[in-house]
Formats: sequence, C-alpha cells, structure tokens
Amino acid sequence: MKIEDYQFILKKYWGYDDFRGIQREIIESIGSGHDTLGLMPTGGGKSITFQVPALAQEGVCIVITPLIALMKDQVMHLRKLGIRAAAIYSGLTHEEIIVTLENCIFGGIKILYVSPERLGSELFRVKLSHMKVSFITVDEAHCISQWGYDFRPSYLKIADIRKIKPEVPVLALTATATPQVVDDIIDKLSPKETSPKESFHVFRMSFERKNLAYIVQTSTDKYTDLVRLFEHSVGSAIVYVRSRRRSKEIAELLNEHCLNATFFHAGLDSTTKDQRQKDWQADRIRIMVATNAFGMGIDKPDVRIVVHIDCPDSLEAYFQEAGRAGRDGHPSKAILLYNNSDERKLLKRIVDNYPEKEYIRKVYDHLAYFYQVGIGSGQGATFEFDIEKFCHAFKHFPIQVHSALAILTNCGYITYTEETENKARVMFLISRNDFYRLENLTKIENELIIILLRNYGGLFTDYNYIDESFIAQQLGLTLPQTYFVFQALNKRRILHFIPSKKTPYITYAQRREDGDRIIIPPIVYEERKKQFTERINQVINYAKNNQVCRSRQLLHYFGETRSSDCGICDVCADFAPTPYSLKTANEQILALLKDRKKHHISELHRINIEEHTLKETLELLIHEEIIHIDGAFLSCEE
Repeated sequence: MKIEDYQFILKKYWGYDDFRGIQREIIESIGSGHDTLGLMPTGGGKSITFQVPALAQEGVCIVITPLIALMKDQVMHLRKLGIRAAAIYSGLTHEEIIVTLENCIFGGIKILYVSPERLGSELFRVKLSHMKVSFITVDEAHCISQWGYDFRPSYLKIADIRKIKPEVPVLALTATATPQVVDDIIDKLSPKETSPKESFHVFRMSFERKNLAYIVQTSTDKYTDLVRLFEHSVGSAIVYVRSRRRSKEIAELLNEHCLNATFFHAGLDSTTKDQRQKDWQADRIRIMVATNAFGMGIDKPDVRIVVHIDCPDSLEAYFQEAGRAGRDGHPSKAILLYNNSDERKLLKRIVDNYPEKEYIRKVYDHLAYFYQVGIGSGQGATFEFDIEKFCHAFKHFPIQVHSALAILTNCGYITYTEETENKARVMFLISRNDFYRLENLTKIENELIIILLRNYGGLFTDYNYIDESFIAQQLGLTLPQTYFVFQALNKRRILHFIPSKKTPYITYAQRREDGDRIIIPPIVYEERKKQFTERINQVINYAKNNQVCRSRQLLHYFGETRSSDCGICDVCADFAPTPYSLKTANEQILALLKDRKKHHISELHRINIEEHTLKETLELLIHEEIIHIDGAFLSCEE
C-alpha cells in the first residue's frame, strides 16, 4: 500500500490533507505487517494510526481498549463517517454479541472494539478463529505492564489472542510510558519465538508541549484559590479530584460563586454523563469537576486550564490528565494546587494500596465466612459483593478491603470485578390484547407503556434490557420519578420490572484455601509496592522541586533527556530576570491606579495575574516609589 492510498482515505473520511507527527511512520509500519509500538502524547492523534490502515486492508481490525465510554463514542463517530464499526462490552445481550461477531466473520465490520475482559471468553475466541483479521490494536498499552501505573491483569490475555492469530501483526499505542514500561510492553506482546527487540518497530513522538505551562501553586486554602483562579481567567476548564463526593461539593462551591460548573464521575448514569459531557463540549458548561473517569477520548481542543486540586498517584496520570489542556496549540495552563498535607496524604496511599500480608489473608478468610465457602470448595462460584455490608460485618475499611481484593486477584485466588453495570430489564405480564381492558392508568403510566412498545420488541415473551435514562428523558422525568412509575405498574402486575444496578462481583478462581496457606509472591506485592512507592515519591519530588523547569522534569521522567527550559512554567517564570509577565502585571496595576484615587488592595484580585507575579510586581513598584501603600489601600505617587 502506497502512502498516497492512506492519504486518500484520510482526506475522504477525515478531511485532512496529510498526517502529522509520527502518524505516517506508524501507519506504514503496521500496514507493512510489522509489530509496531507508537508512543504519542495525549492529543497526538492515536486513533488515526489504526483507523486509516484498518480501512485500507482486508478484514477486521480488533481494537482492545479498557474504556467502554471511549468505545461507544468512537463507534458512534465512525458510523457517522460511514465506517462500519462495532463494540463488544458488558451490558450487551448474548444475542447482540453473537450478531456482532458473526458480522465480523462475514465482512460486515471493519473496526471492532473489545474490552480486555472479553478476550478470555470462549465464545469470542471461537469466533475470532474464523475471522479474517487485518491487525490487532492494543490501546492504552501501558496497562499490560506490571510496572505501568495502570496495570490490568486482563491485558495479559492478549498474548493468548496472538496464539490464535499468530500471523496477524500488533499495533500497541500509549500516551504514557517510561523506558522500563516500553521494554515490558514489547516483551509481553512479542511472539515468544522471536527476540522482542527485533520484533517491534518503535516510533516515539516528543512529549513536549510548548504551549502548555505546568504550574505548581502552593495553596493553604485550595477552595479559595480555586475560586479566585477561575474568577480571574477565561475559557473552558477541568478540575480533577480524587473522590465522587468531592466532585459534587466543588462543583456546588464554584456555582455558588457564579462560576458555571458541573461534576462527572463513574457512578452517574450513562444519560447524565453523556448530557454533561455534551454541555461541556458545547461550552454551555465552562468547568467540569471530575474524577479520573472523565477525559479519556475527550477531544475538546480549546481547554484553557486543567487544575488538580488533589494529587494523582503518578506522574503518568498527571501528565495524561494535564495534557487535555491546549490541544489547539494556544497558550494553556496545567495547575497543581499543593500544600504540606498533600505529602502526608500521598504517603498514606502506599499503606492503603498495600496493606500488610496478614491483613490480606484475613480478608480472604472473611470472604469465605461471608459466603459460607468451605475449604477445598468454591472454584468457579460467583457472588455479588456488597462492600459496605462486608466491612460492617467484619469491621474493615473499604479502601483497604478494595486493595486486598485487588492483590488477591493478581495472585490468582479470586477475580474481583468492580461495579459491573446490570441494565434494567422488563417483561409484560399481560397480553397485548389485555391493554385495551386496562383501567385507571395515569397519563404518565400510559406514556411509559407506549415508549416501551415503540422502542423494544419481544416484551410479551421474555425479559428485555431497557435504558432507564433514555425512557426518563422521553418522559421528561428524573430517574427516581421514572423508577416510581415502573414500580406502580409492577405492583399492578402489568409488567415485571428489574431495576438496573452497579454491582461488584467476587469469583473464586480456584478452590478456597485456608488463609494461612495463601501465597503472596514478591512480584505481586513487594515489587509492585516498591514501584508504587517510587511513583508516589516522584509526584512529591515534582511538586516540591522549584529549581528545575516543570516541563523538563516531566520529559526526563519519560526518558527524554535532551530538552530545554520551557520558559513559561512557574519555575522558569521565577528565575527569568525580566519576564514578560512582570511587564504585563506592571501595566495592569498602573492602569487600575491611573485615576490617582485610592483603591482597596482586594481590587488587585480582579486582575488576571498569577499570585507570585502580583506580589513580585507590587514589591518592585513600591521599591521604585511608583506606587504607595497605606494600610489596605494603594495609590500612585504624586
């Protein structure tokens, strides 16, 4: 395939005249059948590198990604472009999955998105063996590395998929990988009979972002500083927080100060998440306060500010989330609000994520008591897991239990699946003819029945999955209000309604052992704890190091040793002898005082100037006797 053919596809579907960065090299490599690794920063155009060659070749491109929201978004976008795309993820019926896989076998699909958990399914593997596959794309490839910041055991199943299709090349893509992680990705994905270094073509794009100013702002009152920051700035923004509760609290705080904000986290229903994302994308909402559930696959180029009010667990996570600012190339800021308590909180995460081994064994035993699983039994058994009930019964804290279960999963004793979403189901208990004899239906109950009949088939013979959020939207009601309408029909035995719920599951991967015999090997515990500790310390060092350019610190972490000072971060601004920011601050302060009247010092906060720059400029103007300060008032010298 010639590069002109790829360019034709690019122009036809995406309207671009040519590729950018290392897109061309990656496309030519995978198009020639070579195993390929692409290291591209957030916003570097990863999707193009597999979507274009997928359309140029025969067969279906399998894309493995852990992000269901991203799958849905990309499939919808590709279909709008006239590209045959589909996705398989939890929540689809068995029938829907079979139809999708059969379409892939018979050539009806060009790009198939699959979650890594699906790779272990016998159905998927059997159907895959009958497919003509052009190549396999591994998105978020750092997830396959045990040294990566977001290691996922399910990614290890990709090696088994390669055995089913040994002749099919692999394209691995990631936006965050240290040199050690790069080596591990190549090792895990390389065919065992070849040398990893010889197997892969590796292409690197510099992670430098010349328009993005990385700033660490020391803050004794983060809420006040956050409000002030947005009062003195313009443009779309994201605020990252650690918990769902804080996302809501901070959004409410910003709205109380007339700053247009909403919140986003994994616990919201899909319709609410979609609507809030659309409102933010369309600038109806200025500030999105979110957990790390928000951002993957979000393509909004004009984000001016990304603020971390809580420190992330790693520089990889920080770099990826901060990198969502300024994708249009215009000046933007990534701000980390930091104070002394953050170091203590970060170090506590090490203990929370890696509790003592004896504690992990105790949790394992308590699980068996909780589910009444005897020693030597239980293999393959799956249970719904109510973490609050479990913690109450055995006097545990949820964070440590969650960590213990994750470690037991990595050891192979159980499989802990977090919050699998079970969609709501409905079946009518009366026949179609009986509807005409129904009496005393309210207007809203009648409307709900009509919506069900118009949008879902087979409701009189079997349970059917429904989208509660969609129905609520059609009725013009909230989800709780819609739930009560369903329950009213349920009580009258017109239909049987099974509400949706997000449920964690525990599956015993092997027969239950006595807790004392549980083996937690170094590769699962000591080595990963050491790696996690190093990543935490790297975050602390980054926040506290005000001697080295922020951009240079980050680039060095990702293996780029040849870099220069950015000139725009807080460190560079402090060390610059006559920074442009001082000149601007000087002009704006004098403009405020040009009326020769006294102005209260609080009026300076209306000027869009960084705190440290404002302080330095004031000191300079007072020293030069250009302005005079009298108590809490400022004025120009006569």
